[in-house]
Amino acid sequence: MATEQILLDRPRLPPTPPPLDWSTLTDAFEAACLLRCTPLPAGAGARRLVPEHRPPSVEFNREEAAHRMRQLLGRLDVPAEHEVTVGGLRRRYELHRLSVSHPHRPAYARTLDAGWRQGRRELLGGPTLGASAVRRAGRPRLAAAAWRAALLAGGRHVRRHILGVRITDRELAAILVRGAALLDVPALLRPGTGCYLVCVADGPHRERILHSTALGPAGRVPDRA
Repeated sequence: MATEQILLDRPRLPPTPPPLDWSTLTDAFEAACLLRCTPLPAGAGARRLVPEHRPPSVEFNREEAAHRMRQLLGRLDVPAEHEVTVGGLRRRYELHRLSVSHPHRPAYARTLDAGWRQGRRELLGGPTLGASAVRRAGRPRLAAAAWRAALLAGGRHVRRHILGVRITDRELAAILVRGAALLDVPALLRPGTGCYLVCVADGPHRERILHSTALGPAGRVPDRA
């Protein structure tokens, strides 16, 4: 009887949310990658914050990154306010802050977390035997989304012989290497001081990455997996 009571009192685990459709997943994953390109808030340590403690604002030092993030959040039904701050004395700079209002913060946190987890699983989990045509097409789109986010918001490292980005997030660095392979481009991962440098060779490999990450005419990714 005591055993039955213990089993009955055991808390139920929260239900697993359904997977995101591919259109939503691609947008949410790219937004999560943009977020991971930004510095951690003070006191967050080496690990990313859990969704319920995700800060309601994010700052970019590039206007293009902020506009892309706002565009993605808009498509995910998460409105964000865009505020620009100008600083510096000799060298002027702009800081672009996107803020999510209180009523939309839970959806913002849940959607980006789901997008990151599902996208990471798709890219790092390896090919699935008998995968559908939609999944085979969707995984390179996720790879391109990760690289687009890194090129917009990561630390650019451009030399005559390479195209590279500096990333402080180890998981995102691994995703960029795997994503490059899905785009038929070999990438190198070089540990640096407080960051990781992911780079591809100049020439056809660089052009393939840039072509894959270019934003073409608006279109929807097929929803059915």
